Amino acid sequence: MRAWVVEKPGPVETGPLRRADREVPEPGRGELLVRVLACGVCRTDLHVAEGDLPVHLPGVTPGHEIVGEVVAAGPDCRRAPGDRVGVAWLRGTCGTCRYCRRGTENLCPWSVYTGWDAHGGYAEFTLAVDAFVYSLPDEIDDVRAAPLLCAGIVGYRALRRAELPPGGALGLWGFGGSAHLAAQIAVAEGAAVHVFTRSAEARELALSLGAVWAGGPDGIPSGALDSAIIFAPAGPLVPLALERLDRGGTLAIAGIHLTDVPPLNYERHLFQERQVRSVTANTRADGEEFLRLAARLSVAVTTRSYGLDEADLALGDLAAGRFTGAAVLVP
Repeated sequence: MRAWVVEKPGPVETGPLRRADREVPEPGRGELLVRVLACGVCRTDLHVAEGDLPVHLPGVTPGHEIVGEVVAAGPDCRRAPGDRVGVAWLRGTCGTCRYCRRGTENLCPWSVYTGWDAHGGYAEFTLAVDAFVYSLPDEIDDVRAAPLLCAGIVGYRALRRAELPPGGALGLWGFGGSAHLAAQIAVAEGAAVHVFTRSAEARELALSLGAVWAGGPDGIPSGALDSAIIFAPAGPLVPLALERLDRGGTLAIAGIHLTDVPPLNYERHLFQERQVRSVTANTRADGEEFLRLAARLSVAVTTRSYGLDEADLALGDLAAGRFTGAAVLVP
């Protein structure tokens, strides 16, 4: 089968991805063999390829926003050949540690991830763990469903971590695949969404999706924000966001990787009970809840499709910000 591998992590301009031919794998106990129908291109894939995230599996195939069809199932699986499934970032947890037992499986110290600890969806076939795949709404097609499986789910968790009050004002820094989905949930729930991004095209998209204001990263909206989410992996945005929070406001940082945060001033950035929260992956419950919401609200997914042979181009375009919304590979 055709696949891409991270041969030598490094800047995307150096070509860290390489085409490879691999044997179609056999599913083991609790595993599914999935034919990839579409795979989103996530910024986390870029972090894996460039080495921002340390290598867990040498020669790993990236990709963790996978829509596919089950073609074979190992023993002890509830899914069957022909089922349409979604394969996401969280591939497995221990199920027995205190975090798993209390419902925060995203914090499991033994958690493993698709496209980082195991081969992902930049390929024609992939293996998935039956207990961690999702059923997908029939009304959402393969290409539009793919970005929902990480950009959507993690953006949704970030929105909940930001503790946005009913009818509150929400600031979003960065407006790519994840932010444009989280924004629609927030708008549907009555929030006034303010978007901070360098891209004029992204600002236009934000306004078309219901944002009340869109400007540059250092812009100043008309009023203070109740909550904020940083999607861009840029530490210098943290003090900018905190300065725009009202008293008691919460900032959630959505990415798995963030550059260094400049020194904060307690009085200007944190006093009056402002707080900063990180986001670590998601639970399966987050994913199931978000996918139901996305279908019910008819969330609009802005995508740009690439062939599987164009995975390196898609990753380069993501790094350079050459499109709005989300890129999707279609084998």
